[in-house]
Amino acid sequence: MPRFAANLSLMFTEHAFLDRFDAARGAGFDAVEFLFPYEVEPSAIAERLQRNRLTQVLFNLPPGDWAAGEKGFAALPDKFDELQRSLHSALPYALATGVKRLHLLAGNADRRDAAAALAFRRSLAVAAHFFAPHGIDVLIEPLNRRDAPGYFLDDVDYAHALVREMAIANLKLQFDVYHCQILHGDVTTRLREMLPMIGHVQIASVPSRHEPDGEELNYPFLFDELDRLGYAGFVGAEYRPRGKTEDGLGWFKPYRAGT
Repeated sequence: MPRFAANLSLMFTEHAFLDRFDAARGAGFDAVEFLFPYEVEPSAIAERLQRNRLTQVLFNLPPGDWAAGEKGFAALPDKFDELQRSLHSALPYALATGVKRLHLLAGNADRRDAAAALAFRRSLAVAAHFFAPHGIDVLIEPLNRRDAPGYFLDDVDYAHALVREMAIANLKLQFDVYHCQILHGDVTTRLREMLPMIGHVQIASVPSRHEPDGEELNYPFLFDELDRLGYAGFVGAEYRPRGKTEDGLGWFKPYRAGT
C-alpha cells in the first residue's frame, strides 16, 4: 500500500503553517512534505515533526524570489553563486527535519540553450556531491508549461534520460503524475520504465489539481500499479483542496495510517 505524505504548502491551509503538522496527523497522515521552510526556524519544524511522530519526506531548495516568479538557479549560468548559497541555506533544515530528499529547482531558462543545459548539469553534480555525505538525495522535477511557463525542465523523458546518463547515486527523478499527464500522458508506461530512477512521486487530479479522486486519471489503478512495481517511496499529495482539506479526504480513507 502506498505511503502518502500531505503537502502542507497546499493542504490544511485553514491552519497556520506549524499547526498544519498537527492537522495532518489528526487526519491520519504519518508523513509530510512542503515547498519551502525558510521563514520558520528549523527547530520549530523539528518539534512539530517529533510531537506528531511525522516523517518529513521532501522540501525544495531555495527558489530565489518565488513571489516574483523565480523558480531556482540550477540552469542559470550567472546564478551559480546563488545556487551554492542555497545548498548551505537548506542544510540546517535538512539536518533538523531528517529529510532524505530535496528538490532542486532548475529555474526559468530555455532548455535548448547550451549554456543553460551545461549549467544545469553542473548544478546537479555539485548539489548531489554536497548532500551525499548526509545521506540526502537530490531530485529534479519536470513541470508542465501551463503552470510553469518558461521553466527549464519541462520534459519528463529528458529529465529521466539526464538522471540515467549522469549516473550519480543520489540524483533521482521526482515523478509528478499531474505534470506528466499534462505534458505527455501515458503515465503508467512511464512509471514502469522510469521506476529505477524515481525518488519520489506526487499526485493531483488533472486538469484541476484538486483531490486525486476523479477527472482524467484512475488513481486507485495507479496506486495499485505502484505496489505492483514495488515502489517503496512516498507519494506526496500535492493538490489544492476544493474546500476545507478534511472534507476532501475521501480518497485517502483506505490508506490512512493504521488502516
